[in-house]
Amino acid sequence: MTEKEKMLKGEPYNPADKELSDLRISAHKLSQEYNLTYETETEKRGEILNKLLPNRGKNCFLQSPIQFDYGVFTTVGDNFYANFNLVVLDTCPIVIGDNVFCGPNVTLATALHFLDPAERRTQFAADGSPFDIEFGKPITIGNDCWIASNVVICGGVTIGDNCVIGAGSVVTRDIPPNSLAAGNPCRVIRKIDVKNKI
Repeated sequence: MTEKEKMLKGEPYNPADKELSDLRISAHKLSQEYNLTYETETEKRGEILNKLLPNRGKNCFLQSPIQFDYGVFTTVGDNFYANFNLVVLDTCPIVIGDNVFCGPNVTLATALHFLDPAERRTQFAADGSPFDIEFGKPITIGNDCWIASNVVICGGVTIGDNCVIGAGSVVTRDIPPNSLAAGNPCRVIRKIDVKNKI
């Protein structure tokens, strides 16, 4: 099994692997290129996103700046909107449904490190180059969700359809569909139902 295959399965892997390093460097360059464009440069932005975020639906708008670790391991549905400073660490697959809005400073972080400091320490290859062993867990966000400002969604989390995640939340566990949830750690406050219509 390649290091990339291990990574995507959530197994311990070496991120210094050349294939993964090349993919990361490419995504970091494409993120930077995107950040140097104006939002009126829709054609140029589209060309960059075709490489950085090829698995996206229609009407995807990302307000720069953005930062993707890989991009190609993230799938985004139709009508996705992200405000300033979207950070996506997609070492494991991230799947986002249709009609999802993200406020500013949202982080989607599938990457994890070991709790044991000995397992977490930097190691050295035969040629002296440093590396560490990492792993991750996927993230899934359903349709019609609003992820408010300054939210962190951790690896292994699934957020159901029609959810609102309140500002400043740190989501460490699954959130069922039709929930208003907030806090650190994020907890369900109440269900969202027809009474919430304006």
